[in-house]
Amino acid sequence: MASVGPSAASTQPDLPSGPAVFKTIPYAFILPEILCGTWVWILVAATSVSLPLVQGWVMYVSLTSCLISLLLLLSYLLGFHRNSENWKVLDSLYHGTTAILYMSAAVLQANAAINSEFDINTPLNYQLNCAASFFAFLTTFLYILHAFSIYYQ
Repeated sequence: MASVGPSAASTQPDLPSGPAVFKTIPYAFILPEILCGTWVWILVAATSVSLPLVQGWVMYVSLTSCLISLLLLLSYLLGFHRNSENWKVLDSLYHGTTAILYMSAAVLQANAAINSEFDINTPLNYQLNCAASFFAFLTTFLYILHAFSIYYQ
């Protein structure tokens, strides 16, 4: 009878729980994603919105992904995943989808920043929109890093 080697499930690394989440790549990206995403919606909310549909989408994406990422972080901290392989798939799909949505929001926010450049009455809006664009692209990069590092793990 042929010997059976270790199963593929036993060679997979364990999902972190508790404070180990902050020390393990890619799960350590969740907190910076939340912080940068929070800056995006704070900065957009601080501007005088000239393009409500565009910046409404940016607010929707940033606020929704921030809240879902916070719930995901709490579930990892409290150990709700119980080291299930399905959590890796869920995490990868969520971060990949959110990266795509955030990229669209970042491009639209950059467009809003460009359009606010010519508003002579409020130069502060241009600066806030530029900062929101920067954090939107940074958050997009963090979500992409997280999705790919889970995928290749």
